[in-house]
Amino acid sequence: MKLTSEQVKQTVNQLGAQVLPDEHPAMPQLNSMFGEHTFFVDEMGLKVLEPTASPGSDQSGEVVSLADWGDSDLTRLMAHEPEPTGVIVVFEQMKH
Repeated sequence: MKLTSEQVKQTVNQLGAQVLPDEHPAMPQLNSMFGEHTFFVDEMGLKVLEPTASPGSDQSGEVVSLADWGDSDLTRLMAHEPEPTGVIVVFEQMKH
């Protein structure tokens, strides 16, 4: 799922992860492997959000792990089958 800039801010605040910018050199490979997403990295590896169905509430997404770090320097990712983490990010609507 591609996120808006406001959703990215809320995700970073809730997860403590860093967003990979669209200009990152790995983006073409990540998009070809996993599809169009907003990608996040943290101390555990590579994550994306998948939409959740939560009727009557604000939009939310479940954090899905796509790859783990393959070295202690956090420079090489090892892809694996997508694994839902059970962590839900809730997007609060901005009031204008």
